[in-house]
Amino acid sequence: MINIVLFEPEIPGNTGNIMRTCVGTGSKLHLIKPLGFSLTEKSIKRSGVNYIEKCDYTIYDNFDDFYNKNVGKFYFLTRYSQKNYTTFDYSDVNENIYFVFGKESTGIPKKILQNNMENCIRIPINDNIRSLNLSNSVAIMLFEVLRQQGFPNLLTYDVFKGKHYLDE
Repeated sequence: MINIVLFEPEIPGNTGNIMRTCVGTGSKLHLIKPLGFSLTEKSIKRSGVNYIEKCDYTIYDNFDDFYNKNVGKFYFLTRYSQKNYTTFDYSDVNENIYFVFGKESTGIPKKILQNNMENCIRIPINDNIRSLNLSNSVAIMLFEVLRQQGFPNLLTYDVFKGKHYLDE
């Protein structure tokens, strides 16, 4: 299973977008407190486009609570790593994979990163910005894993307009 972990997310719109992406890909979301918003706020519901009730998510009191309750391979997204995210093999569909993303303002605490140096990864960007938007970063990572796994359980056509919509 693919797991997206948000360490102390601050912006409800980002979390809402990530919830929608998790619902659309069958991924699980893990939220580590403190959250910078309430999950009942209109803004999070608006960003989740009413898919929040379909999102498989768990909330944890802190990082240790999360880490002690989950087993698998953990990757930590940080702009400080020199390892490109595409150099890793995520193709094992039977492995629990966790991608940990830090809060929008400060990222993942340095101590957590230092304790997991071998699995710190980055999405390459130029020097015009410090980082990409959180929800964009989640989507990039998630779809790299899904690509490597052959997009398991995902549709290859639109069920709303039909498989042959463009042919008609």
